Amino acid sequence: MKTIVIACGTGVATSTVVVEKVKNLLQDNGIEANIIQCTMNDVAGHADHADLIITTMHLEDNFSKPIVTAISFLTGIGQEATEQQILHHLK
Repeated sequence: MKTIVIACGTGVATSTVVVEKVKNLLQDNGIEANIIQCTMNDVAGHADHADLIITTMHLEDNFSKPIVTAISFLTGIGQEATEQQILHHLK
């Protein structure tokens, strides 16, 4: 099972929207994953056991894990490309 860290500034509002969209994407593609929702400051504490990090803000690539910025899940612009990036990293 994959582990995905999803983070936003406060770990509440925008990351909740992204979590729901990612859950739907995973379900539609038959991928099982454990999702950890957190603040941007908490990402470092979860990164070691994550397969993928998804954020709603720019995150410096100080981790050895793939990072996807998913602002498109909030705006709707470029969402399909973001979904393909996520699937690419999880398959």
